[in-house]
Amino acid sequence: MPDVDTRTTAAERPASRGTPTPRGRRAAGLAVLAALLLVAAVASLAVGARALSPAEVWHGLFAAPEPDQRLTEIRLIVRTVRVPRTVLALVAGTALGVGGALIQGYTRNPIADTGLLGVNAGASFAVVSVIAVFGLSSPFQYVWFAFLGAAVAGVVVFGLASIGRGAGNPLTLALAGQGITVFLTAMTTAVALSDKESLNALRFWNSGSVAGVGFDVIWPVAGFVGVGLTLALTVLPALNLLNLGADVARGLGVNIALSRTVGIAAVTLMAGAATAACGPIAFLGLMVAHVARYLTGPDYRWLVPYAGLLGAVVLLVCDIAGRLVVRPGELDAGVVVSLVGAPFFALLVWRGKFKNA
Repeated sequence: MPDVDTRTTAAERPASRGTPTPRGRRAAGLAVLAALLLVAAVASLAVGARALSPAEVWHGLFAAPEPDQRLTEIRLIVRTVRVPRTVLALVAGTALGVGGALIQGYTRNPIADTGLLGVNAGASFAVVSVIAVFGLSSPFQYVWFAFLGAAVAGVVVFGLASIGRGAGNPLTLALAGQGITVFLTAMTTAVALSDKESLNALRFWNSGSVAGVGFDVIWPVAGFVGVGLTLALTVLPALNLLNLGADVARGLGVNIALSRTVGIAAVTLMAGAATAACGPIAFLGLMVAHVARYLTGPDYRWLVPYAGLLGAVVLLVCDIAGRLVVRPGELDAGVVVSLVGAPFFALLVWRGKFKNA
């Protein structure tokens, strides 16, 4: 009998016992991120202008009302200030992280973030406009207009990118988004400069903050984000195929138009809701999408959950850092994210890490 070559390649050999598989490593990574998120959430409840011990945080969360003035103050701090901003940071960070990963995938543009669809500019324009026209002052009053402005801007951008010779081209979407963003930014500035109240609101709005928003705003925002996340999860397999090329995806049975429409709708819902509640938070979606891709590879079934958890962790940590660096004052979370994100962006450019998403 002729000799038989019994050698096998590394890919053909089964993994040795005790060696985690790629799937196992990714699952373990998700568990680590979830643990980090829990730690950050607890720290967010304890850290601030008035530091609280774990026992005081526990009392503030679960204890019944007591006549003691100090304990009453602790309950108010925890329940009315720190719990809402922690929940909003979790919701908004998740939304912006997932949205950033999705928009990079759909545009195949490694420097895309949720602002590419014009949602930030649309929300800002809506806020300053209704304040100037109607004199609104409460976040609960103008958050709905902010979301409406973000949604309309996203629909207009997607509509413009879907017509003409370049219909469906990721570059067309990017150009349409940039054009609408520039136009709305100019209109926002014009309105703000003509109305003092609108200018003051815009100054606060553009900083991006998770403070000062109650659950009357957070619950509706969380509902929109939940719908967006549900839509996002349904398109992840198709998004993997789309990144192999439109022809390959079409040959494998992907309805490209439907997949893009659902995906862009998911991004608009999540980014619009987060921006409506917090204001624009730059660089967050861009950063976490790149970190998630580094950790998981290009498989969006893993990349998107990683990006969501990373977004929540980063926004929470930046909000905590903003409370510490200028105590007893605060830096808004959006400012801290930008301070971290700008060097991160420069590092990506320097190392030449911009590859197709």
